[in-house]
Amino acid sequence: MDLAEVAERLGPFCRDAYGDPDVAVGEVTKMPGHAGFAYGFAATSRGRTERWFLRLPPPGARWRGTADMGRQVTALRALEGSDVPHCRVRWSGGPEDLEWFGCPYFVVDQLEGGSVVGMGGSGWVLELPEAGRSEMARQAMAALAGVHRVDWRARCGYLGEPVPLDDDVTRWDRLADKAAGPAMLAHVPRLRRLLLDQVPTGAPVGLFHGDYQFGNLYYATDGTLEAVLDWELCGVGATLNDVGWMATFNDPEAWDHEGAVPEAMPRAPELVDHYEAAWGARLPDVTWYRALAAYKFAIIAGFNLGLHLRGKRHDPLWERIGRSTGSLQERALQLLT
Repeated sequence: MDLAEVAERLGPFCRDAYGDPDVAVGEVTKMPGHAGFAYGFAATSRGRTERWFLRLPPPGARWRGTADMGRQVTALRALEGSDVPHCRVRWSGGPEDLEWFGCPYFVVDQLEGGSVVGMGGSGWVLELPEAGRSEMARQAMAALAGVHRVDWRARCGYLGEPVPLDDDVTRWDRLADKAAGPAMLAHVPRLRRLLLDQVPTGAPVGLFHGDYQFGNLYYATDGTLEAVLDWELCGVGATLNDVGWMATFNDPEAWDHEGAVPEAMPRAPELVDHYEAAWGARLPDVTWYRALAAYKFAIIAGFNLGLHLRGKRHDPLWERIGRSTGSLQERALQLLT
C-alpha cells in the first residue's frame, strides 16, 4: 500500500473513529525504522489535533507470527495499569475487520523523542552525563521487570502456552541449515549440545518482549523512558531470555562489526545488576541466557545474510552484521564453558 492509498483510507477511518464527518487528516508519512508498513498521521477534530502511529502487517505477509497485529495489541493492552512506559492502543482491528485498510491494524500515540540507536541516532545520548546514561539503563531494566510481572495467565491468553526452553534452543535449527555457508556457523552443533545439556530448571515464566534492546526503547531527550516499542516477537515463556538478550546487545566481547554496541551506554554487568535490583532477587542462570542470545543471533545473522547473498531478500546491512557470527559463537562458548 503506497502513501497516497494510506492517506485516502485514513479519511473514512478517522471519520468513523472520531464520529466526526468533518475530521481533517494530514501529515501522513512513512515512519522510519520499518519496511514501509508503519505510518504517522495527524487528525484534527473539533479544533483539537492529535498525532498517531498506524501499524499494518508487511505487504503480502501472512497474518501470523511477527505479522500478527493481535500479538502486539495483546502485549500493549496487557501493560495497561502497569508502570511500564508503553504506547496506548487507541484503535485496532483483526482479520475480521478489513473495512478500513484491507488487513489487520492498530493505532497508537505518536511519540516525541528518540532511541539510543537506530532512527533516533545516538548523538543526543552522548551529550548526557554518565550518570544520566546509567539512569536510562536503570529505567530500561526496571521497565523490563515490570513487563515480566504482568499477569500473563489473565491477560495474555492470545499468545498461547509458554515456550519450553528446550524448544527455544532447537527451533533455530531450520534457520541454521539455511545460513550463508556452513563454515559461518561452525560452532553451532557444539553450542546446541551445550545449551541442551545445561538447560536451567525453574525458569521464571511470563510475558517476554523477544527483542529487548536499546534500539526498541524510546526516550525523551532528557533521558526519560517514554515507551517500550516493537512487540512483534513477544510471547510467553522464560522471561530471563529478555535479560540475556539485552546483556548480549551490550557486550562488546560478543561482536566483531562496527557500531554493534550502543556507544557510551552501560554494559552487560550493570544492566543485569539493574534488573536484579528491580526484580528484587538474584537471577539464576543468567549466563546461560546470555549464551542462548548470542547463539540465536549468530544463526539469525547467518540466515539473513544467506537470504541477501542468494538474492531472496536484498539487505546489505547483513553483510556488516554477518561479520559478528564468529564472535557471537565464541562468546557463547566462553559463557557456557
